[in-house]
Amino acid sequence: MRLTFTLLLLLLSNALWASEPLQQAAFPSEREQLQLKSQTVLTYLWVDLYAVAFYTDAGVSPRDAVSQMRDQRLELYYLRAIDRSDVIKAAWTTLERQQPADRLQALRAEIEPMEANFKDIQPGDRYALNYSAEGGLVLELNGKQVYRNHNAEFARAYLGLWLAQDGLSEELRERLLTTP
Repeated sequence: MRLTFTLLLLLLSNALWASEPLQQAAFPSEREQLQLKSQTVLTYLWVDLYAVAFYTDAGVSPRDAVSQMRDQRLELYYLRAIDRSDVIKAAWTTLERQQPADRLQALRAEIEPMEANFKDIQPGDRYALNYSAEGGLVLELNGKQVYRNHNAEFARAYLGLWLAQDGLSEELRERLLTTP
């Protein structure tokens, strides 16, 4: 009985702990006419790295927004300091796993200019990727646009770091694409 109670207490405290970064991130229910569909936390080796939120149009599911390249926003609120070089390394490792070599080589000329806008991340920083068919992919840092690209395939590949199979985290992807 005591073991059952202890396990239940541990599970409950873990659920409460996971909600703290989301409260800290304070993602609004709407952003730029898009509705918040899901939010979660990326944890690596028991350390919460960032909270992430996914937004789409009101009547569009997260999966449909991704598969049909509909308007979408992926917003990350960082909980830890991360070096710019580590962000770039993680992105390239994932892109190499996800993309055939020839496609990745074609995208390189578009990825590198975007990466030139990356900064060392401090706790509380927000990066966001906004995509619309009209505006393309816009990278924001702390609410300011720092890069824009109109290539939909580039947008699909870069958003795919979080939203496509074999991305940064399959568990994170599923939590973002599943509406409660």
